[in-house]
Amino acid sequence: MVRVLILGLGMVGTTFSVGLERIKKGEIKPYGVPLANVDLGITINDIEIVGAIDIDERKVNSSIYDVAKRIYNMDNVPVTLKDIKVYPGLGGEFVKDLFPIYQADGDHKDTMDLVYKVFEELKPDVIVDVTTTQEGKIYNTWEEYEKDVLAGKAAPSQVYAYLALRYAEETRPVAYVNLIPTPVANNPVIVSAAERVNALVLGDDGATGATPLTADILEHLRERNRKVYSIAQFNIGGNTDFLALTDESRNKAKKETKSSVVKDILGYEAPNYIRPTGYLEPLGDKKFVAMHIMYESFNGVIDEIIVNMRINDSPALAGYIVDLARLAKLALDAGIAGTIYEINAFFMKRPAPLGSKNIARILAYQRLIEFINSIRNKEMATEEEKIPVQ
Repeated sequence: MVRVLILGLGMVGTTFSVGLERIKKGEIKPYGVPLANVDLGITINDIEIVGAIDIDERKVNSSIYDVAKRIYNMDNVPVTLKDIKVYPGLGGEFVKDLFPIYQADGDHKDTMDLVYKVFEELKPDVIVDVTTTQEGKIYNTWEEYEKDVLAGKAAPSQVYAYLALRYAEETRPVAYVNLIPTPVANNPVIVSAAERVNALVLGDDGATGATPLTADILEHLRERNRKVYSIAQFNIGGNTDFLALTDESRNKAKKETKSSVVKDILGYEAPNYIRPTGYLEPLGDKKFVAMHIMYESFNGVIDEIIVNMRINDSPALAGYIVDLARLAKLALDAGIAGTIYEINAFFMKRPAPLGSKNIARILAYQRLIEFINSIRNKEMATEEEKIPVQ
């Protein structure tokens, strides 16, 4: 089994929970799960959601079923989610402008202890971070990082990661999957600590919708030696994540993870504007995406690529979690600690470790399959060694 704990039961976490249970019941096909037809040795049915952590007072102490029905008005919500509880989490101040905050008793360290006890009680193998985007910094030393964590000055996701590392050291190996822009897997001190305690940190910032498409288009242009003059890519949505990004500090974190793809793939910094640009409530979760790329082709001819899309934002990321939970457990069982570029390069906007390059997702997919096969081949060889000779 793969025991999964969700951090941030927003639209993404709730959609993942509902969709996963519906796939397990045979109600829907696993479309939107990239590796659904790849043999990982761990099936979708092996994934078990053990709980969620949130700071929205409307959700805390409810069930995931209740959140899906009452907050998000979802249909076809499996009754199995009635037994999965939402626990209180960290750092309500940074989102107090977005929704009513659950006020836990005690100070910051008391809340940290409360969250750690949830980790101990639920015993997750994989902790998935889909909390609201936060601004966070990259730390130079463990001492600096730990000081900020204990003082409540680090980003909430970085505090959760600290607790996950402690849990790995004291209880069992765990994988922390960071699907928001806050630098976690791109913090070398966190990755180094994960190596030391046999933990895994994957991230940062799940790449759905326009970003992987932009990466593949840029690879196409690079391979054909076309000079890119400018790139404009923006999206507008009406969910809580887009509302959060109206705060400039949060938007800055998102912009950095999205725009890093340009120089990484082209080899030069073409002028670009790649970022979420606005919140429009009537759009809801179905964001509007527009892209314009201008480039020079043979004999000085100037061509343009123009793309318009409407994408259901949360389901696009939720399907990734199904794979990331299984991949994380596969890697943990293989004894891999720290971070894994091959996984990050396919699923993330800013693939760790720090300084790694974005590559076209079609190339990243092939590298990911090679990585999976290398682990699976070792597993099969080990199993053959265990078979007694007659």
